[in-house]
Amino acid sequence: MPRQALQPEGLAKPKPPYSPVVVTGETVYTAGQVAYDADGTLVGGGIAEQTRQVLDNVRTCLEAAGCTMDDVVKVTAFLVDLSEVAAYNEVYREFFDEPYPARSTVQAGLAPGVLVEIEAVARRAS
Repeated sequence: MPRQALQPEGLAKPKPPYSPVVVTGETVYTAGQVAYDADGTLVGGGIAEQTRQVLDNVRTCLEAAGCTMDDVVKVTAFLVDLSEVAAYNEVYREFFDEPYPARSTVQAGLAPGVLVEIEAVARRAS
């Protein structure tokens, strides 16, 4: 099955060699999104502000593929500090409704200043 790579409008083009969104059949995969705005500048603030920008970026990726956040079936999140998970969850609930997607949240070393990275898998309606 062929894959279609997308570069969503309003999302900074990545410098490393990867696609922000790949569609194959009914499945949509986002690359790990971090808190860069449309100009490629890391947003200021803490975990809440960065999580909000990251999930906005995920939504932008999904919309480019014809999906919404309601189509997400799996989320993988990487946090620099798991003690921030409560603030992360508070923002997460602004973007996802019950029943929530399956999710993994792990602590990870990320680029300097980056507090959270999120990738998603969604199912597109045929």
